[in-house]
Amino acid sequence: MGDFPDGIEEQFLSFEERTARINSLNALFRVIKLWCGKLEKPPVLIIDEVDTATNNQVFIDFLAQLRAYYLKRPKTPAFQSVILAGVYDIRNIRRKMRLEEEHKTNSPWITRDGNEENENVFSFDDCPRDYMEPAPYNIAADFNVDMSFSTYDIAGMLDDYEADYHTGMDVEGMAQLLYNYTSGYPYLTSRLCKLMDEMIVGGANFPDKAAAWTREGLLEAVKLLENETNSLFLSLKNKVEDYPKLRSVLYDLLFTGKPIPYTPMNDYIEIASMFGFIRNESGTAVIFNRIFETVLYNWFMSDEYSTSGIYDAGLREKNQFIIGGHLNVRRILERFAESFDDLYGDQDEKFLEDAGRRYFMLFLKPIINGEGNSYVEAETRNRERTDLVIDYHGEQFVIECKIWRGNAYNERGENQLVEYLEHFHLKKGYMLSFNFNKNKKVGIQEIVLGDKVIVEAVV
Repeated sequence: MGDFPDGIEEQFLSFEERTARINSLNALFRVIKLWCGKLEKPPVLIIDEVDTATNNQVFIDFLAQLRAYYLKRPKTPAFQSVILAGVYDIRNIRRKMRLEEEHKTNSPWITRDGNEENENVFSFDDCPRDYMEPAPYNIAADFNVDMSFSTYDIAGMLDDYEADYHTGMDVEGMAQLLYNYTSGYPYLTSRLCKLMDEMIVGGANFPDKAAAWTREGLLEAVKLLENETNSLFLSLKNKVEDYPKLRSVLYDLLFTGKPIPYTPMNDYIEIASMFGFIRNESGTAVIFNRIFETVLYNWFMSDEYSTSGIYDAGLREKNQFIIGGHLNVRRILERFAESFDDLYGDQDEKFLEDAGRRYFMLFLKPIINGEGNSYVEAETRNRERTDLVIDYHGEQFVIECKIWRGNAYNERGENQLVEYLEHFHLKKGYMLSFNFNKNKKVGIQEIVLGDKVIVEAVV
C-alpha cells in the first residue's frame, strides 16, 4: 500500500479486511483526514472508471462524503484536488443517485438546496456546520471543445504515417474517405486506420501497404469494422436498450425518414448526444456517422432474419445475383419486385411507406453479406426518398428507393438520381419505386437520360 505514517496503514487495512471497530464511511474519512494531515505534500485523489461504478450505491455515498470533505479543505486536512476519470458527463452520476424515481436528480456534485435529507448525506459527525457552506454550482465546468477530427486533422496524421512508410496514398482523398464514414469520430477513425495497417495488408487483394491504403482497402476495413463486436458498439447497443423511446425514434429515422427534433430536455436525446451517438443538425437529431447507421441497420434488421419471408427469398436466390464476381443489381431489383408482390402485394399504402425500403434492405442483406456492405446516404433520406449505396468488391451502385407520387414527382426523382450519379462518377443508376396505384405494372424498365441509364423497378 506504499509508505504510510505510523498506524495509518493498519487502519486502512482494517477497513479492507472489514475488521475495523466502526466500519462506516464516516470512520473511513476520519482516517483519510488523519492521513492527509500527516503528508508532506498536498495529496491528489484520482478515481478512474467512474461511469461504470455509479451503479453501486456505496460508491455514490462515498462521492457524497468526498464532496463534503473536499469543501472543508481550507480548514481541515483534505485532498487538494479530486479527479473523476472515465466519466462522460458529471450529470450522468446524478441519474443513478437513487433507485426511487423522486430522487434520481440528486447529485453529490450539486450544492445544498436546504433539503434536510441532502444535508444529512453530505455531513460528518465530527464536522462543524460552518464548514459545510455551499460551493458554487460550477464544480463541473463546461468543456466546449469539439473532440471530433476534421479532414485536416486526419490528413495531418496520414502525412506523418506517409513520411514513415511511403505508401504513395492520396492523403487528401483518404482523409476525406475516412471522414465520410466516421464524421471524425476518433475511435472509429483510428480503428479503420489500424485495420488497414495491420489486418488488410498481406491478403491476396492487398499484398502490401500501397495496396491497402486505397479506396478498396478502406472499404474492406469498413466491412471488418462493421462486423466487429467492440466495446463502442456494445455501448451503443446498451444505451438503445436502456431507452426504448430512443430505439423507437432511431428506427423511424432509419427506415421511414421521420425527422426527430433535437430536444436536449428529452432523456433519450441527452443520453445519445452525451455518448456521441447522435448530433444536432439544424435542429434535427441525426445519427453521428455512417458507421453507426450501418451497425444500427444490421442490428435492427437482425431481429427479422428468422421470421421475414423476404429475407428468406434473398437467401434462397443469392447465388443467381453474383456473376463472375460482380453484383447483378438489375437482377436483384427484378427478383425483389416479384418476391415482394407475391408476399405483400395486398398490403395498404401505410405498410409500403413504413416497411417497403426496410424489406428491400432485408432482401439485399444475405446477398452481399460477408462480401460487401451498404449504407443509406443521410443527405437524401426522408419520408419520400432514400438513396442506398452498395459497395461490392470495389464497385459502387446507387439505388434510389422512393414512394410513387405521380409521374411529375417520378421525373424529379430521376433527375435527382442523375445528379447523384454524377457525384459518384457512375453511368448507371437504379430506382426502386413503391407504387400505391392498384393498376400499376409491376416490373422493370430502362430509362436513358443523356449519358446515364436508369434501371427502374416498380413494386
